[in-house]
Amino acid sequence: MTILDHKIDFAVLLTVTKANPNGDPLNGNRPRQNFEGYGEISDVAIKRKIRNRLQDMGEAIFVQSNDRTTDQFSSLRERADGNEKLKEIAKDKKKSSDDYAAAACETWIDVRSFGQVFAFKASGGKGVSVGVRGPVTVQTAVSIAPIDISSMQITKSVNSEPGEGRGSDTMGMKHRVDFGLYRFNGSINTQLAEKTGFTNEDAIKIKEALLSLFENDASSARPEGSMEVYKVYWWEHRNKLGQYSSAKVHHSLEVKPAVELPKKLEDYEITLDKLDGLEVEELNGR
Repeated sequence: MTILDHKIDFAVLLTVTKANPNGDPLNGNRPRQNFEGYGEISDVAIKRKIRNRLQDMGEAIFVQSNDRTTDQFSSLRERADGNEKLKEIAKDKKKSSDDYAAAACETWIDVRSFGQVFAFKASGGKGVSVGVRGPVTVQTAVSIAPIDISSMQITKSVNSEPGEGRGSDTMGMKHRVDFGLYRFNGSINTQLAEKTGFTNEDAIKIKEALLSLFENDASSARPEGSMEVYKVYWWEHRNKLGQYSSAKVHHSLEVKPAVELPKKLEDYEITLDKLDGLEVEELNGR
């Protein structure tokens, strides 16, 4: 496999319909908003979904969700200690942190994509403190227009424990975004790809994961079909540094409301300016 030899930029447009795309635990799990009322989905949440899709595609993932674990390990330390190659490197005083990082990148696609901090004491060996910078960066997703959040009271129909004093009318709250068009940008850096061993094939897998970001991701807050990738824009430069800066590439795609209060996808205007010498692949979500 060939190490990625050219810079890549990308942008993703996604829709949210009657769902909570990313609840804020510091605000009663309401959908995240900035101070201007625009909806947000954190970059951490987006990378979690990319990891899940890569895992569905059969890739080895280091940072696995507890409800999607495909091995016997219940923590990151156990997963690292369970890798024989990493265990031997941690025990060998002649091996360096670079050796540890190289082995981890070779084993797990999310480590060589997003990077990872290994900061724990390996069983029976020296302490491990290794930082890996990944080539794939993802920005926070932000809605194109301010979002409207609907809230509803929900009741609990049964008691959880026998003899529980609370009645069946126990109240709770559920929040959702009625409709929103969100956008996030990202890039893949070739210099860091060389350090982690990130390949051209890995880049294709990231693109595939972006196209189907919300498949197998349903929950009560995000029912099936309530979140959908609308478009993925994928720019592949001709060289390692790229013909243009990532900011200029991302600015070539403009998305804005076409009406004062957009309520559906058709209420937005999308303009894509072509940059000389840089082709863009425009892909529909799956």
